[in-house]
Amino acid sequence: MKPTISIIVAIFNRKDELFELLNSLTAQTDKEFEIIIVDDGSLIDLKPTISKFESFLNIKYFRKDNSGPGLSRNYGTRRAENEWLVFVDSDVIVENDYIENIKKDILEIPCDAFGGADKAHKGFNLMQKAISYSMTSVFTTGGIRGSKKAVSKFQPRSFNMGVKKDVFEKVGGFSEMRIGEDPDLSMTLWENGFKTAFFDDIAVYHKRRVDFGKFSKQVYQFGCARPILNQRHPNYVKISFAFPTLFMLGYVMGFIEYFILGKGVILAFYGLYTFMVLFHAVWVTKNISIAGMAVISTYIQMFSYGYGFLKSWILLNIFRMKPEDAFPKHFHKV
Repeated sequence: MKPTISIIVAIFNRKDELFELLNSLTAQTDKEFEIIIVDDGSLIDLKPTISKFESFLNIKYFRKDNSGPGLSRNYGTRRAENEWLVFVDSDVIVENDYIENIKKDILEIPCDAFGGADKAHKGFNLMQKAISYSMTSVFTTGGIRGSKKAVSKFQPRSFNMGVKKDVFEKVGGFSEMRIGEDPDLSMTLWENGFKTAFFDDIAVYHKRRVDFGKFSKQVYQFGCARPILNQRHPNYVKISFAFPTLFMLGYVMGFIEYFILGKGVILAFYGLYTFMVLFHAVWVTKNISIAGMAVISTYIQMFSYGYGFLKSWILLNIFRMKPEDAFPKHFHKV
């Protein structure tokens, strides 16, 4: 028998993105699935957008008080009827064979949870494509996240993630974390003996942030979350998690070396790194304008993530603060 699928979408505002996601789901080659939309206390009315698709899709719509994405997804799963839960962010677009490939891969690759990649759509603007590059590049934290070939255990992320419903319920679903709740779930699954897998033919088009300011704030929060995750799951700590912080500190040391010692050895390394990112971005995107912005987004990502990681590590390990006290906005009080 083919697996049965419930797609869970937790959303806050983002009416236009929701329209694009639902529009892509109407074009699926396999139309046997349900969609659970959980409105996480949006400030705008999403019902008119959803109503446009109710005659084409099996949609269930629920509205609740704001609690963050993780707990909203938990709310949606309790109302799902099918065997597999598939989580996607509201700002993604899926290919026409997304559902078909998920069902095929589930039958071919034994696992309890799975994830897929993200990429930039040809219709995205130049900045979105640049940010997408830096978030998936081997030269940034995107490379740390890994791929099918790079890691022995793949950590599914909630923009494109599937879990067996009974397994999800056994581990208690997403935790109270508002940021970093998806790697937290992945590692919790591992700790309970469940297996994750990477499906390489279910990539989604992920819009992410549309300007550098919002992007910087987002990856800063990701950086803050990592030492919290390291505390919660010490068996899965990697030295590579600290790479952006070392990158940031090395850059500062480069300027100190240049202005005090009159040498530019360290800064020369960063010059080489910049050239490699630019060359690789041109090769990947085939566009010099995107590549130029990709260099900027890469440095924003490394510095913002690195600073967030360093701040969080100091507060948690030097000042011995509880994560809930150091970063109260990272947690929802259940």
